[in-house]
Amino acid sequence: TGLGASDGEFSNTNFSSNVGDLIAAAKYMRDTWEAPAIMIGHSLGGAAVLVAAASCPDVKAVATIGAPADAAHVIHNFGAKLDEIAEHGAAEVSLAGRKFTIKKQFLDDLNAQSMHETIGKLRKALLVFHSPTDNIVGIENAGEIFGAAKHPKSFVSLDGADHLLSRRSDAEFVADVLSSWARRYVPLKQQDDDQTAAMQDAAGIVRVVETGLGKFQQHVLVDDHRLVADEPVSYGGLATGPSPYDFLAIALGACTSMTLRMYGERKGLQLDRVQVDVTHAKIHAKDCADCAQGRVGRVDRFERLLTIEGDLTTAQRERLVEIADLCPVHKTLEKSSTIATKLVSKN
Repeated sequence: TGLGASDGEFSNTNFSSNVGDLIAAAKYMRDTWEAPAIMIGHSLGGAAVLVAAASCPDVKAVATIGAPADAAHVIHNFGAKLDEIAEHGAAEVSLAGRKFTIKKQFLDDLNAQSMHETIGKLRKALLVFHSPTDNIVGIENAGEIFGAAKHPKSFVSLDGADHLLSRRSDAEFVADVLSSWARRYVPLKQQDDDQTAAMQDAAGIVRVVETGLGKFQQHVLVDDHRLVADEPVSYGGLATGPSPYDFLAIALGACTSMTLRMYGERKGLQLDRVQVDVTHAKIHAKDCADCAQGRVGRVDRFERLLTIEGDLTTAQRERLVEIADLCPVHKTLEKSSTIATKLVSKN
């Protein structure tokens, strides 16, 4: 509550309410879509997921990042503000450079928590991330969490990282390890296994398969690349990936940028960077001044906005705009295409 884009005020929460929010979110997911299989928490959120996971039977694994071994451990970070909180009921404190209003009820709730027994009875796979140079939540907390937990449990030291993982490389390292570790404890559903098997012979083609999640979500396999296609929520989709028309715009934008890059290198131009913004709309041909002549009815209109960085003359920039029209995807979209559809029998 009150963090990120969520509603409410952080100052009106406490540790117990954070745990309650997690349990409620897990129940909502289970009732409306699919129960969460993993809980991941950072800092005090790490302590919260350790407690909440005990009340979520569908959760198979828990990961903590820079988490305190006991919720009350965070109190020492409030330092000189403790007296002000006790006297006035609230105070503004700074944690890792961020300002928070802490109320007395927040401290009282932390002091009432005891996590060691909960961790020992968790009986779920546990992964503990912690930096030995964390000056907000000391490394000894990782040792206490790890020692209290039963196997299977793992520990990863985040050498040189700060508490907030403010370096992108540290955050990416945690994400990479998490994704690999999670596969061991959260196996793919049979449906996903069936889709994966169905895609094994898809080399050299673009294969699109329904995922079964939501109304329109699709797995897209292009050689070794797996993508997701979907529709916006307003169209009945889950908005988990680009729409089919978005993919068309992606194709046009990528092809345009690559074509300009090839031309620039061939001509020895000082072409530093190319950006292509593409929009798509369906409009009536008579309202489209720059559409091909002879078109009637509604037409698809793609518009490209080119941003070309580099030490280039006006003539060179104008020539690059002309070259954009030579992009193969551009030519394909402007010409009529032939699409042959055949039914494949499945035994």
